[in-house]
Amino acid sequence: MALWIFRKDGCLGPKVYSEVPDGGWGWIVAVAFFLVEVFTYGVIKSFGIFLRDLTSEFNESNSRVSWIISICVFVMTFTAPLSTVLSNHFGFQPVVILGGFLISLGTISTAFTSYISQIYITIGIVAGLGYCLTFLPTVTILSQYFSKRRSLVTAMASTGESFAIFVFAPAFTALKTHIGWRHTMVVLGILQGTIVICGLLLRPLIIKPKTSNESFTQPLKSTKQEIIYSDPDSELHGSCSSGGAQSLEQPEQSLKVVGQQKEVDPFQITQSQQDQSQEEPSRSKLLDLTVLKECSFVCYAAFGLFATLGFFAPQLYVVELSANMDTERDKAAYMLSIMAVAEIFGRLSIGWILSWGRMRKIFVLLGCVMMMCLVLVLFTVVSGFWGLVVCCVLYGFLLGNIASTHIPMLAEDDVVGIKRMPLAVGVYVCIQSFAGLAGPPLGGVLVDITQKYSSAFYSCAAGMGLGALFLGLVRPAKTGHLCTKKCFSPCQDIPVVEHVSEDKVMPEEFQEVNILSNPQGQS
Repeated sequence: MALWIFRKDGCLGPKVYSEVPDGGWGWIVAVAFFLVEVFTYGVIKSFGIFLRDLTSEFNESNSRVSWIISICVFVMTFTAPLSTVLSNHFGFQPVVILGGFLISLGTISTAFTSYISQIYITIGIVAGLGYCLTFLPTVTILSQYFSKRRSLVTAMASTGESFAIFVFAPAFTALKTHIGWRHTMVVLGILQGTIVICGLLLRPLIIKPKTSNESFTQPLKSTKQEIIYSDPDSELHGSCSSGGAQSLEQPEQSLKVVGQQKEVDPFQITQSQQDQSQEEPSRSKLLDLTVLKECSFVCYAAFGLFATLGFFAPQLYVVELSANMDTERDKAAYMLSIMAVAEIFGRLSIGWILSWGRMRKIFVLLGCVMMMCLVLVLFTVVSGFWGLVVCCVLYGFLLGNIASTHIPMLAEDDVVGIKRMPLAVGVYVCIQSFAGLAGPPLGGVLVDITQKYSSAFYSCAAGMGLGALFLGLVRPAKTGHLCTKKCFSPCQDIPVVEHVSEDKVMPEEFQEVNILSNPQGQS
């Protein structure tokens, strides 16, 4: 029964479309991603409501308790390649289900801990690994279900973490005053079990182009080729092993020549073989590290590394910064809520803007990063409550712009493209993890040395500025103006006849036949 559910004809088996649906079951996947955002990043950003309880319960300092989230975020991002390997081998559904189980297990186990070091394991390692196994596969398969609406749908679904901050912070604060923080952790862990259901909804996507009427007049194909098209198990295995959308348009290279139509242009045949030869290396690898040879991806990864340094200071220090400006602490606490509201609008607006398709998306992202750098500096210049409110609104809005687009941007041709995104996203997030681990301690050291919270904002602005510099180099690197050697560029010029002869896809005698003048030349 369980195996039937995940087979091609099962209720949760692969979805077959003739082209990218830009909707259909993708809307269910979008809802699943929204819930995954709620119970992953939403919980991480709301975990601060337990800090005071943990410090008093275990008699620990704030710095030791804050390491819980630092370890969790580091494990979540550093193990991203593991998520990629497992998704490419087993498929998205079982990986997300396993991640949801680990998250629920880690959160519930926290209620039975006796030392802060044990929470480092339950929340930091166990739940952190679960967060990794759920977020990346979900955002990857969501990008594959949409094409024209990808930016808008991803931005809308990613608002889950912002809504979670509104709901979780007051709800769990009130709940733990009645039942205590330990029982509240159990309730939270049970709710996070919803991710298991979300994993079941991530049905693999199979692209099977419609066949023309001429295909029925083709010569008989070999038995092996017929099995590839007719065996559902082969289709399911191909979809799960690649971890994402699988095209059934192309059988093995050695069988392609037998069933070619008579009217097909030989140059089109050669080009399709060239495209397939570029796709197959990525399908056969569980973890594709060759993206590190592409200048465009290296520049984009450097952008992610340095830009991550600019994400932590406002959330950690804006309350203390406003208190130092003679703002009442009750009013200062509203700064985080203001950021959350502005972030929701930022995520929705950037998705709407990018859905226009009238400008290069990477240039829009570059503009947001440059403005974010200026806003971080503006935090240190303004004075008074309303000045900080304006900065929080701008920061939250721009944070929503960047946070909802920097990972889906990998699917654009300016970076790696949608076909290689499942293999590259793990490497990209892994590189980001080092900045996520080093950012908060670096800001804390600067604050301790200078005794000014503004120094942490300056360090974030510097990191964001370096990120903008590398992001501006992505497009020149992709077009060849920055790097002279391109390994996997789609515009790479390869002689047609030379490519065919090297791969030995077609014999030389077949290349010299004039198909149009001699239709009987094919055997």
